Amino acid sequence: MSDERRRWLDQVWDRARAKSPERKDVFRTTSDIELGPVDAPSSPDAEYLKELGFPGEYPFTRGIQPTMYRGRHWTMRQYAGFGSAEDANARYHYLLKSGQTGLSVAFDLPTQMGRDADHPRARGEVGKVGVSISSLRDMEVLLKGIPLADVSTSMTINSTAAILLSLYAAVGEQQGVPLEKLSGTVQNDILKEYIARGTYVYPPRESLRLVTDVFAFCAKRVPRWNPISISGYHIREAGSTAAQEIAFTLGNGIAYVDAARRAGLEVDAFAGRLSFFFNVHNNFLEEIAKFRAARRLWARLMKERFGAKDPRSQMLRFHAQTAGSTLTAQQPENNVVRVALQAMAAVLGGAQSLHTNSKDEALALPSEAAAKLALRTQQIIAYETGVADVADPLGGSYTLERLTDELEARADGYLTKVDALGGMVEAIAQGYPQQEIQDAAYRAQRALETRESVVVGLNEFREEEPPPEGLLRVNERVERTQAARLAALRKERDGASVQRRLDALRVAAKDERQNLVPLILDAVKSLATLGEISDALRDVFGEHREQVVL
Repeated sequence: MSDERRRWLDQVWDRARAKSPERKDVFRTTSDIELGPVDAPSSPDAEYLKELGFPGEYPFTRGIQPTMYRGRHWTMRQYAGFGSAEDANARYHYLLKSGQTGLSVAFDLPTQMGRDADHPRARGEVGKVGVSISSLRDMEVLLKGIPLADVSTSMTINSTAAILLSLYAAVGEQQGVPLEKLSGTVQNDILKEYIARGTYVYPPRESLRLVTDVFAFCAKRVPRWNPISISGYHIREAGSTAAQEIAFTLGNGIAYVDAARRAGLEVDAFAGRLSFFFNVHNNFLEEIAKFRAARRLWARLMKERFGAKDPRSQMLRFHAQTAGSTLTAQQPENNVVRVALQAMAAVLGGAQSLHTNSKDEALALPSEAAAKLALRTQQIIAYETGVADVADPLGGSYTLERLTDELEARADGYLTKVDALGGMVEAIAQGYPQQEIQDAAYRAQRALETRESVVVGLNEFREEEPPPEGLLRVNERVERTQAARLAALRKERDGASVQRRLDALRVAAKDERQNLVPLILDAVKSLATLGEISDALRDVFGEHREQVVL
């Protein structure tokens, strides 16, 4: 290494260390090659560096922290939840014992749609794609033995997000953990439900009110909680391209920021706690570039469009999950390889937390062994590969930088079209993002059918194979057990007290100046059920019915 390059790199590393003085300074390879926290070109005058910048500095192309994973790895979350609260609690303790560093809760469809486990529309779905939660009693069991003061919890819930956050807060209070000490994320991203997923309850305007009520409540009462995880994951699972995933996710983010400002919140009062949730698909370099482009585009939007001054308000912090839609039921062992490569792309792209899918998820809910293997995949990447030793290790690659620039430009083009349509809510009403995603999904399916796109074991390199063994099956007794638990709850509680709180919630729902979260929290503490609280809001807000756009 030349003396000039050594001096320049010393300056770069000193700059990174000054921002994170507690972190380890130097890592070495097996050949005793020294690695500083960030690499840079040989000259301080390089135009490349002026354009690319440093990790931890606007526009955060290279990451939101100056030394990224040197002092602390990404949070390793395994998305889990099935059957009863007891079943899911046992899985959480198993994963935490195996080294998971944060909880990620999956809820069943009735819970997502605001229906109690004994509701007729819940029949056949209780506990099937997530855990069944109908009341505070269920939440107490779900979190039994888990210290909420020490564990960060992500909850994938949208229409009923305010209710699940309230249930979580109530259990925290029982553990003696004040709201100010709770940390985690509630997905609370309702717009993508209208675009790609469908678990909405109320019309968009009323749903946005609940979203911003959670923003305001968390900003005031739960400062360590992320009040939303703006999700591109489901947009990608529905068939979008990487550029569309960036554009429509950030478009939803713009709509939430606009709604919060209309509700009277200052942008720097809440934007620092916004978080995002992205898919990690198969095209390795494109996925890394996608995360870098999304970070840079969001930083510019927040600074130039919304006038955010706090650097934390300009940072795009994101959770990533490997792509469920890429898993195959054929030769499921191949999914281990897919997941490992996707997870590596998320790490090289700078994720703040990560879930790795299990090899058997194309066939059933993950078994214990498959879930542990998925977690071990993250741990091997973190501790054995060396990719976490340097911030943005691929930054400067001609191909990667070109992909980053091109993805940002294409995503920006979609956002310009969304703005021309009147914003994301109006674009959704007109079916624009839905149609773009459907067209992309059709093109991808045709590529599979014509073998222009190869999926190993699916349309090439196929084999005859017996059905796999050891798949997890949810016990059919869960539905009956949950219904019996609800019947007992309704007998033990003070029915008149519950009714008063539900009536108060209905009255408040008619007044847009009222924040509904404190009333929902009061209702769950009185043992009002999730379905009863949702029905009280249905009485005022109504239900959304999708319009067919031809």
